[in-house]
Amino acid sequence: MPAVMAIHIDTDRAIEDALTHGGHILLVAVIAFAAIKIIQRLIGPLVRIAVREQMAGETQVEIDKRTDTLTHVTHRTISVVVIVIAVITALPELGLNVGPLIAGVGIVGLAVGFGAQNLVRDVINGMFILLENQYARGDVVTIAGATGLVEDINLRRTVLRDLDGVVHFIPHAEVKTTSNQTKGFSRVNLIVSVPYDADVDRAFAVINRVGEEMTRDPQWGPRIREAPRALRIDRLADTAVEIRVLGVTEPMEQWPVKGELRRRLRLAFDKEGIRPARMRDSGPQAPPPQGAEAGPAEQ
Repeated sequence: MPAVMAIHIDTDRAIEDALTHGGHILLVAVIAFAAIKIIQRLIGPLVRIAVREQMAGETQVEIDKRTDTLTHVTHRTISVVVIVIAVITALPELGLNVGPLIAGVGIVGLAVGFGAQNLVRDVINGMFILLENQYARGDVVTIAGATGLVEDINLRRTVLRDLDGVVHFIPHAEVKTTSNQTKGFSRVNLIVSVPYDADVDRAFAVINRVGEEMTRDPQWGPRIREAPRALRIDRLADTAVEIRVLGVTEPMEQWPVKGELRRRLRLAFDKEGIRPARMRDSGPQAPPPQGAEAGPAEQ
């Protein structure tokens, strides 16, 4: 009978301890969850205010991309820190002494650090990329030999999706040069080739007229900052006269604008009897972002 009573008493104590410690652990978890939610609500407005002051005079598109990127990275980083603190706080409730554990983690971290120099470079490069605002989520960039839409970015790596739908995970240590195709504004840069027997002045007039018509179009006008115009005769090729056409668009709108410009120029040249006329992009081209319209590279 005494043995049974002892077992009963130990069981009661164990249940009481479990409830006490479990309550403390639950309290820590609730506080951590609430802290993450509060931080999530505060970060957005605070980052938006800071970015708006820092980027005064920039377009709203650039401000929104910068705000979205910094909010995403900051929230993710702070959430990880809060979770780590919560776990360290809860461990003593399970009977674990966190002092030696933290010291051990520090020693292991120091040892691992010598073999994780690339990770350190990733994080340092990532900090500079974010601080210098080299690119943001939603930009189309070329980094480490890959070109695509920036789908995600954190301190360690950037995720790009190219025109074929291939996803590239690029550690920031590999980012030596960044080519941002959609920062601030984008440009239409087109070569229009007309035959030698064509009236070049009339070809210039057709190109300029079509560009002006696009700026007055309700669908295309808001996408264009400066109407595409014939800049100069760029080169006298073997079989054609090459005319350089330049224009300025809103960020990411160069691909759909170029596609529509090619279509209209082809129809206008056919109507004016300037045939054959060929059009090609000048220089390396980035893929359009998801959902953007794009004309063929050559007509």
